[in-house]
Amino acid sequence: MGAYKYLQEIYRKKQSDVMRFIFRIRTWHYRQLAAIHRAPKSTRPEKARRVGYKAKAGYVIYRVRVRRGSRKKPVPKGQVYGKPKHQGINQLKFQRSLQSVAEERVGRRCPTLRVLNSYWIAQDATYKFYEVILIDPCHKGIRHDARINWICKANKKHRELRGLTSAGRKSRGLGHGHRYSLATGGSRRTCWKRRQQLSLRRYR
Repeated sequence: MGAYKYLQEIYRKKQSDVMRFIFRIRTWHYRQLAAIHRAPKSTRPEKARRVGYKAKAGYVIYRVRVRRGSRKKPVPKGQVYGKPKHQGINQLKFQRSLQSVAEERVGRRCPTLRVLNSYWIAQDATYKFYEVILIDPCHKGIRHDARINWICKANKKHRELRGLTSAGRKSRGLGHGHRYSLATGGSRRTCWKRRQQLSLRRYR
């Protein structure tokens, strides 16, 4: 087994004394830093490499924190005018994961870079911390690399805003294979809507 395999096994035991201590120190340190900042190197090199990172010019890692918990509806004095069905304020769940939100925020901070992927690094009671892998599409080392230069195409801009990254595809119901066709046709909502409608075409 290589060194990365040992690191992978260590991260599987997150409740061990060593890992709990490390997470406690790291989360304290990350809370003192800005919400979005560039990391000098990957905190989890074995995970970063599994999701596409290479330690070469053109690859950048940003660390981001996202506040945990569900969203509160921004209504004045807690009054929602309308039907009782829509009176909820506190227990509203966002459709996308916090990891997808983290990618989106980094993508807005670095508009000239392309978001490749991201991974979890730590969490505490208030925040979840992620590291996002970004790629410079104008770097010669990226443009000449046949394995990664697909991301230099014009239609790969802001993949994270259109649900095209791994975390974004999960919330769309994609990526589980051909048997999971709940989201065929764009999203679960459009798929459900199409199944409910009766289409009687004039010329048939």
